[in-house]
Amino acid sequence: MWFCTECGADSPKWQGRCPSCGAWNTMVEEKVSTSPGPALPAAASRAKARPRTVNDIETVDEPRIAMPSAELNRVLGGGLVRGSIVLIGGEPGIGKSTLVLQNLLSIRSRRILYVSGEESASQLKLRADRIGRGSDNCFIVCETSLENIFAHIEEVQPDILVVDSIQTIATDTLDSSAGSVSQVRECAAALLKFAKESGVPVLLIGHINKEGSIAGPKVLEHIVDAVLQFEGDSKYMYRLLRAIKNRFGSTSEIGIYEMMQRGLREVSNPSEMLLSNTPEELSGVAIGVTLEGIRPFLIEIQALVSTAAYGTPQRSVTGFDAKRMNMLLAVLEKRVGFKLGAKDVFLNIAGGLKVSDPALDLGVIAAILSSNVDMAISRGWCMTGEVGLSGEIRPVTRIEQRILEAEKLGMTDMLIPAGNLKGFDTSKLSIRLHEVSRVADAFRELFG
Repeated sequence: MWFCTECGADSPKWQGRCPSCGAWNTMVEEKVSTSPGPALPAAASRAKARPRTVNDIETVDEPRIAMPSAELNRVLGGGLVRGSIVLIGGEPGIGKSTLVLQNLLSIRSRRILYVSGEESASQLKLRADRIGRGSDNCFIVCETSLENIFAHIEEVQPDILVVDSIQTIATDTLDSSAGSVSQVRECAAALLKFAKESGVPVLLIGHINKEGSIAGPKVLEHIVDAVLQFEGDSKYMYRLLRAIKNRFGSTSEIGIYEMMQRGLREVSNPSEMLLSNTPEELSGVAIGVTLEGIRPFLIEIQALVSTAAYGTPQRSVTGFDAKRMNMLLAVLEKRVGFKLGAKDVFLNIAGGLKVSDPALDLGVIAAILSSNVDMAISRGWCMTGEVGLSGEIRPVTRIEQRILEAEKLGMTDMLIPAGNLKGFDTSKLSIRLHEVSRVADAFRELFG
């Protein structure tokens, strides 16, 4: 049979385009078993759910298992829900297994079964020694057969089950290899049934493909209750944990970690780590206030503008959208009158983070202007605002949280879009707010 890697639809022959979801070149061939599956019991086949009105349905608070990591609890929505199934994905070597193992080894009151299909028990022991944790109630087993995994579950009777990773598990009822569309779908469905019937939460660690999305059929993400993405550049120390899907909480929260020699360390106040502590004022540096999910923090934007040495000006961007920076440069040239067409422009977001918040536009423009005129922005100034094509500064979301975060870190002045403070009481704030409506107004506020 031919299966679509995007939606899991099957076809008896190869097709260039999936007839179900319309994706191109996604049909892969797999062997399927011709033997019929086990028949349902007669009682199960006759069982029917009785329709009820909304008012007749009783609601109960889902009990949650608090994880040792406060950042992980925040992303999960307050903890691990009993009977839930959570999928954690990310780049190879980003720290998925370290994150899960580090949290599980710190839980003392529950029995945990860690099923590894990728690493040996000695490798997991070395990782546990490296992060400095041991446990008498965390059981490790290296297994790739789904039937054997359920036998180990019967023996251990765990309170939490971890499968690392779902792409390495295979069931004997299918002839296809581990990691194929049908194997991933069937194994995930069997684990989902176990989680819902037993009330044991299941953590699945998953691979990602070259495009950065979860590998395997899209139905895998529909089966699970929560999908967490562990992001970051392995060359830098910061990691972001964000929820792409969460049936038991918000998808707006993120967790921030720092990769260290002894494992992952929670970053409770990322703003202080992302800002440099150099005492002197340098040109080309601006502090922007951004949001990741619903969490505000301050970030340092660095820019360098110099005369093009080789005729063709260079545009180099790290951590920001290059097309958006080119748009902002065009706004500066057309609306403000700065001729930057013959100059090299280099932009960097400090800390190795990749940000896409439009509210950083004003900070990017301020850093570029500061480097162009070689005048430093005074320490204690920060800014937030989206820049439009006509040079206007547009309001941004959650302005109150941005202002309070800047005040908490000791900022004295802040540029904000005009008209963005509707209904917000500023009488008790110690930070001075400067409302600007155009880029030229922001330039005058910063440099006189």
